[in-house]
Amino acid sequence: MGEKKYWDEKIETLPRLELEALQLESLKEIVAFSYENSPYYKRSFDEAGVKPSDIRTLGDLAKFPFVTKQTERDTQGVGSFLGEMCAVSESEVVYVSASSGSTGVPTLSPFTKQDFDEWQDVESRLFYQVGMRNTDRYVHALNFTLFVGGPDVIGAQNLGALCIWAGTVPSERLLFILKEFQPTVIWTTPSYAWYLGESAKKIGIDPARDLAINKILVAGESGGSIEVTREAIEKLWDAKLYDFFGISDIFGACAAMCDAKDGLHIAEDHILVESVDLHTGEILEDRKQGELVLTTLRKHARPMIRFRTGDIGYVERKKCECGRTHARISIVGRKDDMFIVSGVNIFPSDVEFVVRGLKGISGEYLIRVFDKNFTASYSLEIEKEEGSSESDEALAERVSTALKARIGVKPSKVIISKDGELPRATHKAKRLIDERKLNYNI
Repeated sequence: MGEKKYWDEKIETLPRLELEALQLESLKEIVAFSYENSPYYKRSFDEAGVKPSDIRTLGDLAKFPFVTKQTERDTQGVGSFLGEMCAVSESEVVYVSASSGSTGVPTLSPFTKQDFDEWQDVESRLFYQVGMRNTDRYVHALNFTLFVGGPDVIGAQNLGALCIWAGTVPSERLLFILKEFQPTVIWTTPSYAWYLGESAKKIGIDPARDLAINKILVAGESGGSIEVTREAIEKLWDAKLYDFFGISDIFGACAAMCDAKDGLHIAEDHILVESVDLHTGEILEDRKQGELVLTTLRKHARPMIRFRTGDIGYVERKKCECGRTHARISIVGRKDDMFIVSGVNIFPSDVEFVVRGLKGISGEYLIRVFDKNFTASYSLEIEKEEGSSESDEALAERVSTALKARIGVKPSKVIISKDGELPRATHKAKRLIDERKLNYNI
């Protein structure tokens, strides 16, 4: 008997009509569950004049209100630790991930045991989809500290791969692991995959010849879906690169490339995806570019009904050449001024939180985002207060360290100017200059 082609052939190749019937059944259940158990959703639906029984077709979801990241922030901690959006008691929650927000308060993503187990089955499905097998050695080089992508390694273990929980160790330590343990698959960010390969070459290790990596999984940045970046990394490592998509508000990876590399298959038995007009919220046809809106169909700890992701892209529901029937999403950028460096989402307000809290600088700043080694990097220009005796070098290091602690990634350079040299604005200051040539953001 030969190797199976799919992790779960029945669900992955389910004809569209049957898949949409399954989605409708799940949608009816989760909308009713949310209304009955979440204080936020009951209030929100009542205010919008909708009720669970209004869901008769998938299209009826358009009658229901959106939720956003701000909704999470506004409702978190209200009424309970987990907040008004949560639909189960804390005693039923076995895991929470967290993402830092521009307010400085991390937004929690809770999971029941069933939520968590089903999430990891999706991870196994996606790992299998890109070719991981129980004969692989897999090194998980993602952050384990509150990051929703950390537990995804369990999906690889469930698949049967030998798993190395590396985390975000220093590059020299990770290269030691790659050299000594000879893993065949690694997951990191596009920028780090490039950096790690170049670092290896500098110390006499040829990633293509001396290491066993044959598959590189990437997420957190646009690079994996940018052909020129993907091909450059593949050439450096002599390995296949596959882009993954996850979102802390829902769960880890929920979409990934297949060998066709024509968009990312999203797990439609767990997530309903819409693309909507940025301004009107109107649902768009397939392949029409808009903001991606996701609805969880099975997650009960904190259901997300029509969550506006802020990601700009389009949906393709035509059957893929790989045989899978689940929709593919293609993400082309962000609708706001957020930018991503080394897999970390950065808002100008996060930088401002640091800059305005440090002594010895004016609080004015200017961010420049630019291409560097096929990915995004950023520099920060600040003003040293007049009369300060601190050296420019010491000040730059202090600011850089504070940004690393707050955001998770340092700027490539901190430029020190004199007090008053940066432009002022009486209305809305332009603090972000995007000098990138590749289309990371919109």
